[in-house]
Amino acid sequence: MRVLVLGATGLIGAHIAARLQEQGHQVIAGGRDRRLLERRFSDRWVHADLAQADEAHWTALLRDVNAVVNCAGALQDSLRDDLAAVHDAGVRALLKGCAAAGVKRYVHISAAGLAEDRTTAFNRTKLAGEAAVRASGLNWIILRPGLVLAPTAYGGSALLRALAAFPLAIPAAWPDRVVQVIGMNDLGRAVEAALRPDAPRSLIVDVLHEERLPLGDLLRRLRRWLGHAPAPVLTLPGALARLSGQIADALGWLGWRSPMRTASLEQLRMGVTGDGTAAERHLGVVPGSLDAILNAGPAGVQERWFANLYLMKPALIGMLAAFWFVSGVIGLVARDSAGAVLIAAGLSHDFSRAAVVGGSLVDLALGAAVLFRPWTRLALLGMIAVTAVYLAGATLFRPDLWLDPLGSLLKTLPAAVLALVALAILDER
Repeated sequence: MRVLVLGATGLIGAHIAARLQEQGHQVIAGGRDRRLLERRFSDRWVHADLAQADEAHWTALLRDVNAVVNCAGALQDSLRDDLAAVHDAGVRALLKGCAAAGVKRYVHISAAGLAEDRTTAFNRTKLAGEAAVRASGLNWIILRPGLVLAPTAYGGSALLRALAAFPLAIPAAWPDRVVQVIGMNDLGRAVEAALRPDAPRSLIVDVLHEERLPLGDLLRRLRRWLGHAPAPVLTLPGALARLSGQIADALGWLGWRSPMRTASLEQLRMGVTGDGTAAERHLGVVPGSLDAILNAGPAGVQERWFANLYLMKPALIGMLAAFWFVSGVIGLVARDSAGAVLIAAGLSHDFSRAAVVGGSLVDLALGAAVLFRPWTRLALLGMIAVTAVYLAGATLFRPDLWLDPLGSLLKTLPAAVLALVALAILDER
């Protein structure tokens, strides 16, 4: 079949696209990140943004497509995501395009645990999208995966690895809440089964293992899988978790997609559960248990590095922002004494004062820009470049500062290295 996989740069979509390609389908990867699509899928991709594309766009795009697998989704409204547009309005436009183009099969990846009494925007918009699918008249099936565990990690699964790797104790809010997991390979098998000619239609199917795991137990097993020494689960107050969620929500409007946002925490608090036998009954897929998923892919040093560094990334960005911002403030407040350093090197008073003020403003700009996710990479590169200029200028005009007992120049080197480390771990996917 010629299959369009939407959300193909995401955790689920990337694996589904690879699985279907391996099984002999002609896969077209769809998504909104042109750069990432081109790098990953060569010429087998199309730009397809659920939040913006209208019916006419979809009709033209789907003219030669036999099936659509919609893996696109978002967690919470933010600078980069609009839940209503992606989960509801965008799905409605897509469904109309599928009908107009004569698409033979529509597979909709939703989420386990959705219910009318759950009031989050994620839950509400996901249900609205499902309602549109049910009313579409297409040959459709909705798959509701549980907590998805994959060889790669993103979002909630990445956060769980990081918590499991925490030193001394495993911090967790609501460790008694129940979740049911699904391995990515099993989810791929379910999608593959849903595309077969004899697959059921007009059906909602939970895709998850029947074992109901307390969150604390899940974290302990992940810690053992990572190869860390056993540690107790430390129950965090719900109020602290909610405060963390509110901070993460605010960062979302700066472009950061933290898995600690309110919507994610609320989903965990309410549990992720469903019918553990549905996938076998309707699709012939028997999901593997958590132990089977972990044993199939033993953790190596790359998994441990990722888990150990995951929570360090926001700390690195925050520390660099504070370092450069405070440096700029100090430069402006103490501009006379800072200018005296340059005057002592033989530079004019006016030039020295302008250099200090200009440099301080650059420091302030870099400290602020690194917090805005679309500008973070450029800001980090700017920090490295500015540090190099500072050190080159000091070496040229005041080489004696290298021998300063307080290390006024030497201290800038660790900051530049921190920026390099932040660049190395900046990617989200």
